Amino acid sequence: MYGTGPDAVTALGPLSLEVPAGSFLVIVGASGCGKSTLLRLIAGFEEPTSGRVRIGDSPPTPGKGAGIVFQQPRLFPWKSVGGNVELALRYAGVPRAERARHIPELLLRVGLRDVAHRRTWQISGGQQQRVAIARALASDNPLLLLDEPFAALDALTRERLQEDLRLVSAQTGRTSVFVTHSVEEAVFLGSRVVVLTRRPGRIALDLDIPLPRTGLEPDELRALPEYAALRATVSQAVRTAAT
Repeated sequence: MYGTGPDAVTALGPLSLEVPAGSFLVIVGASGCGKSTLLRLIAGFEEPTSGRVRIGDSPPTPGKGAGIVFQQPRLFPWKSVGGNVELALRYAGVPRAERARHIPELLLRVGLRDVAHRRTWQISGGQQQRVAIARALASDNPLLLLDEPFAALDALTRERLQEDLRLVSAQTGRTSVFVTHSVEEAVFLGSRVVVLTRRPGRIALDLDIPLPRTGLEPDELRALPEYAALRATVSQAVRTAAT
């Protein structure tokens, strides 16, 4: 809840949500339904007015326990691409002698080659967001939180990053919670999709996405009849939940 008295606004709930380890949960819904609030609660940036949030058996601690990717890359412009990743490795407790080896590995994981020496303003917006994801993967935190990380990108770049993130998720096995407005993005990325009602956000749909996580090219996956059917189900739920 935000504010007090007659100006108080309840952003979320009541809702109960359990995210199994290794799953890729996508939260989707209309603007103002509490998606980002839910992500901030999981990250520990905010405290719930009632109820509780747990990562494993512990309450979330800001800056610990989860890698976070925001809508804007939030890179340090005075550092190189490699310097941004190196700083994340330092905060993750990786010894100085090992950081140089990890930087190209992390950048390659998000589809970047030969850019470690460049300044962040010398690369495209899509590449900057890839660096932000690499930075979030720099620690061994089991949880990755993503708050509409592709919303500001053009359609082609967004699609390519969706494909890269899906592959990274399958390779690392990290638990991921991803917030988006896009139904197509939700169904493509998620192993599970939760649709929230308009404020205060409650669960309108909780749907497993039984599509293969590996073994298919992205275009093959998007062409599956099952994909189209799941997309229609989620789309209908979003429209209904927003009214």
